[in-house]
Parts: sequence; C-alpha cells; structure tokens
Amino acid sequence: MEPTELPDDIYEQIENLSEAGNECIDDEDFEGAIENWRQALVLLPEPQLDWEAATWLYASLGDAYYQSASYEMAKDALYTALNCPDGQGNPFIHYMLGKTLLRLNDDRAIDALLRAYMLDGVDIFDSDEDEGPDCLQLLQDRGLVDE
Repeated sequence: MEPTELPDDIYEQIENLSEAGNECIDDEDFEGAIENWRQALVLLPEPQLDWEAATWLYASLGDAYYQSASYEMAKDALYTALNCPDGQGNPFIHYMLGKTLLRLNDDRAIDALLRAYMLDGVDIFDSDEDEGPDCLQLLQDRGLVDE
C-alpha cells in the first residue's frame, strides 16, 4: 500500500530541516547538513523508505558524505536512496553513486555512471564541472557512450 501524504506538521518540520541542511551545504558545513537531514529522516513514519522524502533525504546525505570524503557512508546512503520511491529513476542518485564507487575503486562505478547517462544523457555530467567531464570520458573510453 502506498503511503498517504505526510501530516502537515511533520512535512513542515522535514522541509525546515532540509532547508537548514541545504544552507549548511552552501557554507560547506557538511557535518551540519548531515545532522539536519538525519533529524529529518527520524521524523518519517515507518516504514521510512516508503516516503518520497526519504529519496531526496538519502540522496542529499550521500552527496554530503561524498563532499566530506566519507565515501563508505556516501555509498550506503545512495544505495538506500535507490530503494526509496522513484530512486531507480533518479539520474542524480546514480551519478553520485558512480562517483562514490569510483573513489572506492569499485567496479560497479561504471554501471552506475552508465545508468545516470541513460536517464539524463550528457546533462548530468555537464552539471558537475569538476568531475563530470572525467566521468563522461570514462564511459566514452570504454565505448559505452558516443563522443
């Protein structure tokens, strides 16, 4: 059974914590962002992974862990995000997972990056000026995508 919408008070608290997490990310306060998003997750009724909010909260956590070089934690959060509503269809989650797995020298990185490409084309790689071109080049070098 699909969960109904979150009660307004819980939704508002999650929104406020999410925004606080986003502000922390903007200030490169990754620990602060992680703390806000973890608090937001705790507010989700069980089963947590059935809520759409869980998808973006876990994806955001994965991003923050990645940016703080906590790659194992990033991997765990991003795999969890894939198991939340619409996670499999989210190119950002696959992209971040691919980058994380690359950092961990995990062969599954190519598969995750290819999934991101299949969902969003080159746009997902263009959105990341630092690492996007290298990730796209990796797929091109393996003959998986056109140059």
